[in-house]
Amino acid sequence: QVQLVESGGGLVQAGGSLRLSCAASGRTFSIGGMGWFRQAPGKEREFAAAISRRSTGTYYADSVKGRFTISRENAKNTVYLQMNSLKPEDTAVYYCAAYSGSGDPPLQSVAYDYWGQGTQVTVSS
Repeated sequence: QVQLVESGGGLVQAGGSLRLSCAASGRTFSIGGMGWFRQAPGKEREFAAAISRRSTGTYYADSVKGRFTISRENAKNTVYLQMNSLKPEDTAVYYCAAYSGSGDPPLQSVAYDYWGQGTQVTVSS
C-alpha cells in the first residue's frame, strides 16, 4: 500500500502563488507516474497535472498550462505543484494521486491507484 499526504493549501488572493506538496510513504518503490487533480464544489474531479516516474515527461490541463508546474523528488518521495498567477476559478480541493503502472502517467483519475485526502485551495478575487 501507498499513503499520500498533501500539504500547502490555503487562502490566497488572485494573482498570488501557492506550492502544494505530496509526501508518499509505504511501498513507494511501486509508484510510477504521479498526478494532481482538483475538484471544485458541485463539479467533477478534473485533471490538473501529471509527471512521469523519472520526471522525463510532464503534462498539464489547458486551464493551468503556463501557470502551474509539477515536479518531484524521488529521493524524498515527494511531488510538488507550484501554482502561480492563481485565479478564483482555481479554487478547489486538490488531490495528489499515484499510479503504479509503467509508462506515461494517465490523465484520467480512474487509472490512479492511490489518493491523498486532499488540501483546500481558495483564491479570492
